[in-house]
Amino acid sequence: MMKAFLRHGRKIASFAPSSRAMARKVVDGIEWEKVRCLVELGAGTGPITAELIRHVRPQTRLIVVELDPVLCSRLKARFSNIANLEVIHGDAVHLERLLAERGIPQVDHVLSGLPLPSFPEELRHAILSTAARVLAPGGTFRQLTVMPLIYYRLYARYFDDIRFRFVPWNLPPGGVYVCRGFKIQPLVP
Repeated sequence: MMKAFLRHGRKIASFAPSSRAMARKVVDGIEWEKVRCLVELGAGTGPITAELIRHVRPQTRLIVVELDPVLCSRLKARFSNIANLEVIHGDAVHLERLLAERGIPQVDHVLSGLPLPSFPEELRHAILSTAARVLAPGGTFRQLTVMPLIYYRLYARYFDDIRFRFVPWNLPPGGVYVCRGFKIQPLVP
C-alpha cells in the first residue's frame, strides 16, 4: 500500500490500509436485510471489502471498483471465492455505465475510499453526481477520511444530512462521513 501511495500521490487516500475499527465504523448502521446491491469505490487492499463480506447476505450484490490495476488484481485474487462479489478495474466517474453493463439501475449504498477532497473540483463533482444518479432513495454515500471533520463543509455542499463518525484507532486517525439527501442536481452524462 505504501508503494501505491508513493507512486500515485493524490489518487491513493492513505499510506496504510484502513483498520478493522474503521471498517466496522463504515458499515455501522446499514440495514443488511434490505440491501440488494452495494458499491465500494477505491477499495485499495480490501480491508473494507473484507468487512462488507462479513455482513452481506448471499443474494446481495457487492460491486468493487478499483482504478489501480495492481490493487485490482490483488483484490480479485484475494476475494476470488466470493460468489456475490465482482471486482471491476475501472474509474468511479464511469460508475453508472459500469453498473448498467451489469443490469444494475440503482444501488442501496455507495462506500468511497477515494481521496475526494484532494481531487480537482470537476472530478469530485462528476463522481458525486454519478453517485447521486445510481443511489436508491434512502441510500447513503459513505466517505472514509483520514482528515476528521476538516471536510465537513465540503460534504455539506452536496448533502442535506451529514453524520461524522470519528475513528481514533486507525493509522492515521480518521473517520467516516455518512451522507444522505443529495443537494446537487446530478450531471447528465
